[in-house]
Amino acid sequence: MRFLDKLMGWFSVDMGIDLGTCNTLVCVRGKGIVLNEPSVVAVKKGTNQVLQLKDGYAVGWVAKEMLGKTPGSISAIRPLKDGVISDFEITEAMLSYFINKVNGKGPFMRPRVVIAVPSGITAVEKRAVLDSAERAGARRVYLVEEPMAAGIGAKLPVVEATASMIVDIGGGTTEVAIISLADIAQCESIRVAGDDLDEAIISHMKKAYNLMIGEQTAEKIKIEIGSAVPMTGGPDSPDGQEKTMEVRGRDMISGLPRKTVVTSEEIRECLQEPLMQIVEAVTRTLEKAEPELAADLVDNGICLAGGGALLRGISTMIANSTGLDVRIADDPLTCVARGTAIYLEHLEEWKGTMESDLDAG
Repeated sequence: MRFLDKLMGWFSVDMGIDLGTCNTLVCVRGKGIVLNEPSVVAVKKGTNQVLQLKDGYAVGWVAKEMLGKTPGSISAIRPLKDGVISDFEITEAMLSYFINKVNGKGPFMRPRVVIAVPSGITAVEKRAVLDSAERAGARRVYLVEEPMAAGIGAKLPVVEATASMIVDIGGGTTEVAIISLADIAQCESIRVAGDDLDEAIISHMKKAYNLMIGEQTAEKIKIEIGSAVPMTGGPDSPDGQEKTMEVRGRDMISGLPRKTVVTSEEIRECLQEPLMQIVEAVTRTLEKAEPELAADLVDNGICLAGGGALLRGISTMIANSTGLDVRIADDPLTCVARGTAIYLEHLEEWKGTMESDLDAG
């Protein structure tokens, strides 16, 4: 059976998937990341039928552009919330679309798939991922914990007898883990991440300006002027000065479209509550670490991955709170996906360390 599976692997396009709340990344063994699209699907209202356009299905980038702009007959849905599946059928349709897009019509063999999942999800939530991927067209499904994949993708020495600490700030969850000898020694998964930063900005715009804005506008504000600590650099530094931004939305009193100007100082202030929850998760994980592992981290420091790592000043904020060196991984957005690709390359030797559809029965 093992030989047959290996033989089939030679003819299938095996893939690793970072099934994220905001974005789904797919990588193929030997080719790297081949797909990076938003985890959004447009459906006909009241059904689970994916909207079909003249040039394909409304999934990914096409569907994201529809968020907040759809007519009454169409719904643009994000089928994952807080890193887990909230809509089983839509997730299955989305996965099927992505797998078929990568697999193409050439290979006749269904692929083996490695999927990264948050470390804190329940057995039922894992089962939902396994079932969705199987029904979407995978021959065999393996689950790997996100912090482990992120650590490998960030090129941390995870297999060595030394502590490596990864903080993966995604869209739905923040994964904090201390890894040693190819396993997680201590970890915490909290459902506070990039989406909560966006929600904090939406809430601030309502309270301070009586202005309703959508998710995409909030994300744009976060990216353009958001920060975790005051920007104190000189005027020649693009990230070293406070900024302003013109924001458009709907007036909550008159109901009419309106624009206003917001500052980076007020956006930083409204982001403090969710950011402090992330910092507290980091400090809690450090407090639970074995003394020898804690000692290693004095030299090895902390590595940040995920889209949240790109928020200005977040490395400084965590460094100030922990007293440790904090660095941002190269291309933090793709760390988890690159980690799944490395798992794919070593599938035969590492599959015993991963949960699979065989384990689930």
